Amino acid sequence: MSVTVDIYKEFREFSLDVAFSAGEERIGILGASGCGKSMTLKSVAGIERPDRGFISIDGETVFDAGKKINLPPRKRKAGYLFQNYALFPTMTVAENLRIALSTNGKIGRDGQRKKTARLLERFGIADLVNRYPSQLSGGQQQRVALARMLAPDPRAILLDEPFSALDAFLRRQVEDELSQSLTEFPGTILFVSHDRDEVFRFCERMIVLDAGKITRAGSRDEVFAEPRTVPAARLTGCKNIATANKAGEKLVDVPDWGVTLMTKDAVPDGLTHAGIRAHHIRPALPGETVNCFEFSVDHRSESPFFSTEYVTALTGENAAGGNRDGRKALYRESGDHLPLERTSRLCLPSDKILLLRP
Repeated sequence: MSVTVDIYKEFREFSLDVAFSAGEERIGILGASGCGKSMTLKSVAGIERPDRGFISIDGETVFDAGKKINLPPRKRKAGYLFQNYALFPTMTVAENLRIALSTNGKIGRDGQRKKTARLLERFGIADLVNRYPSQLSGGQQQRVALARMLAPDPRAILLDEPFSALDAFLRRQVEDELSQSLTEFPGTILFVSHDRDEVFRFCERMIVLDAGKITRAGSRDEVFAEPRTVPAARLTGCKNIATANKAGEKLVDVPDWGVTLMTKDAVPDGLTHAGIRAHHIRPALPGETVNCFEFSVDHRSESPFFSTEYVTALTGENAAGGNRDGRKALYRESGDHLPLERTSRLCLPSDKILLLRP
């Protein structure tokens, strides 16, 4: 089973213009609020109509603006899990499941009852059969919504920030349950989130969306290791990003940091920024010189399991074409502590420098 999307839709704030294909895999769509990620999902589901383009699910064309094809949601057979689960509040758990099967006239009422019983057992909600949504916990509501979504045997699954309404502890628990429940699903799963950690844990591939455009796509590990664009770097959690200039085949000047950095890979001509993740900045080893500089440790912010230190390079007045008075601090995250109000020799490893374009 597969999903192919190539759509365009004009909005007041931006234009949604995305194209991608997916097979039997989990693909994360990562983006900030209002970037168009949920609108992409709704277009696949048939809830929103693109201005132009093409969508197919499992080889069937469900939308083609040119051919005036636009199948309604119920005929697309795409299971949609909403942010708030959208359970019918006046129906019991069993009734919420049965209504999802009512459009399938092939199995009849007896078949509906048997399938409802199997789903209740599979998702561990058989003892909740007569409860209403208001009587369920967040995790129980999600299991009911997931069972209802899978009841009609969808060809694709669309998850629209399914954990956003849960607290941190319950979110991880429910996330693990959902991941296990969908292990054997034989089709495409599209997972929308603004949380990079959720996407990293849940998906094999990912798309980074910014202002309606795909700014990076690839395997999860590829995108995190080489985001390539400023929006992708920010959305995957890079806190240290600054304007940069190509200074050689494998050299970049970063005026705001006051450093010239050696890179592992050749610097592309379209480079505009450089980045390094906060946890990659480390103390220099004895005798190490490449990308090693003296830094002042300005102040520290404590978290339960690590600290964030704000460090500023003590290089020359006009190093890398910058000005010391306007020099910006870098974030360093670690479990160890550098001495405050003293200098420390730190390394920005060349293989961890991110080379970025707009």
